[in-house]
Amino acid sequence: MKSWRTTLYGALTALAVLISAIAEPLLDTDPATLPNWTVAFAAVTGFIAAFCARDNKVSSEAAGIK
Repeated sequence: MKSWRTTLYGALTALAVLISAIAEPLLDTDPATLPNWTVAFAAVTGFIAAFCARDNKVSSEAAGIK
């Protein structure tokens, strides 16, 4: 984890998208409603990108790049 801010915001965004794409359709009363797995996959890959990114406030030396 190079930056806790970027990782935190990525995790919160991914969690919100996963709840709306998977949990909400599974928990409603209509059995015909299906989870949107494409959106869920996009949320997970977005979280991975946020996990690998770093903030502008973190220097290259602090992130271990140089």
